[in-house]
Amino acid sequence: MLDKYKNSVVYQIYVKSFCDSNGDGIGDINGIRSKLKYIQSLGVKYIWVTPFFCSPMVDNGYDVSDYRNVNPMFGTMADCEAMIKEADELGIGLMFDMVFNHTSNQHEWFKRALAGEKEYMDYYIFRDEKPADWTASFGGPAWDYVPELGKWYLHLFAPEQPDLNWENPKVREELKEVIRFWKAKGVKGFRFDVLNLISKPKDFHTEAGSGTRFCKDGPRVHEFIRELVTDTGIEDMITVGEMASTTLDNSIRYTQPQNHEMSMCFSFHHLKVDFKDGNKFALMSPNLKMLRDYFSEWQEKMSDAGGWNAVFWCNHDQPRIVSRFGDEGQYWKQSAKMLGTFVHMLRGTPYIYQGEELGMTNAHFTSLEEYRDVEAINYYHILRDSGSSEAEALNVLANRARDNSRTPMQWNSGANAGFTSGKSWLGIPDNFKTINVESEEADADSILNYYRKLVQLRKDYPVISEGAIKFLDTGNEKVFAYQRTLDNDKIVVICNFSGQDETISGIDVKGSILIGNYSGSHKIMRPYEALVIKA
Repeated sequence: MLDKYKNSVVYQIYVKSFCDSNGDGIGDINGIRSKLKYIQSLGVKYIWVTPFFCSPMVDNGYDVSDYRNVNPMFGTMADCEAMIKEADELGIGLMFDMVFNHTSNQHEWFKRALAGEKEYMDYYIFRDEKPADWTASFGGPAWDYVPELGKWYLHLFAPEQPDLNWENPKVREELKEVIRFWKAKGVKGFRFDVLNLISKPKDFHTEAGSGTRFCKDGPRVHEFIRELVTDTGIEDMITVGEMASTTLDNSIRYTQPQNHEMSMCFSFHHLKVDFKDGNKFALMSPNLKMLRDYFSEWQEKMSDAGGWNAVFWCNHDQPRIVSRFGDEGQYWKQSAKMLGTFVHMLRGTPYIYQGEELGMTNAHFTSLEEYRDVEAINYYHILRDSGSSEAEALNVLANRARDNSRTPMQWNSGANAGFTSGKSWLGIPDNFKTINVESEEADADSILNYYRKLVQLRKDYPVISEGAIKFLDTGNEKVFAYQRTLDNDKIVVICNFSGQDETISGIDVKGSILIGNYSGSHKIMRPYEALVIKA
């Protein structure tokens, strides 16, 4: 099983923004096909492709109306089958994104539920009375009333995304058939959206608050996941569950091989260290002590217990990491390389989100009209209604909005960054003139070429892919260090999360430098310096 994922790296593609093949301004499947050799050149083993199934696109494809058909805006089933085949020929397995906590309200099941068909009403979560004043993750209430039925239905996200009732065995069988369908097409793995929300509490809380908080890691979640995995025969495939606000103990349980659940999971605690008072839309500087404490605890305890994490900074729901924890200015290149080094040397399977390997930055949009994401637009109005000025609300979006990661991939310095020959569905940052694949291919010292080295190191050194991990005390909370060990092999990783020179103590490592973003010694860590030393 090791070669399935532990010494591999996964590349994430957000289809709508990756590459447009037909000039309509929207990325598509044939655009992905045209760039498969580029992805192969990175050395990655798998591609996670975000949903391209039929959808009204209220949540950019995470509101699925038909799990077994391709949204025409992205191509055809023939295109999809060709993508799977061509990737396989290049030694790359495709991972498809399954949104099984909820469907679109345009799915046939929900339409029949709204028509009053009792069988399909039981596919979702309806109640005669509103159980509680829960809030949905995108803002607003999590329970909506259907006058025609005289009932309330649950949606933890947008109203157009009604939650499925996993207590119903028929629902679970329907979803297993979706997995079997794509597995038969040659898909090599699956990513499961908000998987730890699928099991709802037996008695819905009457307490007000976030609906996801009350539903995370529900009473039957492990049972449901194990059933899905074993009944579809995917336990030997690479699988990753997105686990919203999960606990360390649950993360271990989800990923211990003997439990037959997920290969690995995404957890997000490290990406909340700049949330003021735990609020995503309240800004503060990253709490570096909290960041280090998270990594040291989760990495070491997951290692001791035999669990496995996906390790990452970026995805389609997160702002660009170089804008967030790094430096867009003088130390742009150094900070992007440092952040990549820190994650790729960790214990776990690294994920690269499209453009991360280039050091792509936040969009820096200056008006609400430039945003497309339902969450960003909703929260702009929530912020304004709560007293924020227009400038304050826009500043929050510029730092937190998901559209920051969804701007089109920057392929070259030409029109629309080479993404499309038409009008792009979302704006492109002005810095595409210098931050793009074409220019970085030509620069031996580029972030792109540095990422290629990081991917190769995981293949070359089993201590990186298999070794235990222990965090080290540097005597400086701005400088993180850890060691990886396997038998007699040891590497030490030191990363400066500061834009200043930083001194460290207690680490006296002698050995050869495997990779670094500066040349020279490690007695004083330069701004955003990263060092990997084979002791």
